[in-house]
Amino acid sequence: LISAAIMVPLVVCGVLLLSTPVFSLLLAVILLVAAWEWSHLIPVASILIRVIFTAAIAALMWLIWQAGLAENIYPLLLLAVVWWLCALFWLSRPQICAELSPLTVNLKMLAGVLVIVPAWAALTTLHASSDNGPALTLMLLVVVWLADSGAYFAGRQWGRTKLAPAISPGKTWEGVYGGLLSSLVFAAVAGGLYSGSFSWTLKFLLVAGIAVIFSVAGDLFESLMKRHSGVKDSGNIIPGHGGIFDRIDGLVAAAPMFLTGFLWLGL
Repeated sequence: LISAAIMVPLVVCGVLLLSTPVFSLLLAVILLVAAWEWSHLIPVASILIRVIFTAAIAALMWLIWQAGLAENIYPLLLLAVVWWLCALFWLSRPQICAELSPLTVNLKMLAGVLVIVPAWAALTTLHASSDNGPALTLMLLVVVWLADSGAYFAGRQWGRTKLAPAISPGKTWEGVYGGLLSSLVFAAVAGGLYSGSFSWTLKFLLVAGIAVIFSVAGDLFESLMKRHSGVKDSGNIIPGHGGIFDRIDGLVAAAPMFLTGFLWLGL
């Protein structure tokens, strides 16, 4: 609770008050820490290879920024959509890549790139999308936070039907429904206040719902990685919460899907 009380105001102020270049830079730093943790989940034993992996993601972000993020966002989003659809299949077959081998290590490294880089690009693009970009970014964050919190409380209170027992035995379908309901209620209220338009709010509800569904996939995918490697948390940098990736596993999946729907529906 203390950690959350410190982190949430800092995130809110950062999203709303920072310029997009500064926001993007700080976001990149956070995601690079997550990339370092991802290399632990693979797992990669060599410190040198972990450093190279993290540095390669940093270099890729810099190259995309230099090439023009706005000009490259559509192929990045397409790549993210294809990847997360493949991830859904992977989740349905959790035994895939369960054994440690050079092939599985390389595949999981590639997965880390596909998880982290499009998420950074999507959040940066959304933040820069208009004068209201920071507000829209915060709305996305709250949608994902509520999905996570709603799932936790609904799952504890009413959870009976296991969602993916081979991956995360504690998660239930009732928790998913509770998280989805919490997020959609917020999206309806926030969307209505933001736009004052019924049709815009309906479209926003659709986009928020899709983001929530994929946030669950992101959460499950990290759980799968942890189960494969036999660890409880991605790291221990945040007291009481684990690692950075433990806090953003849903967001990295939700962000590119949210922006894809946002652009597709012309919001």
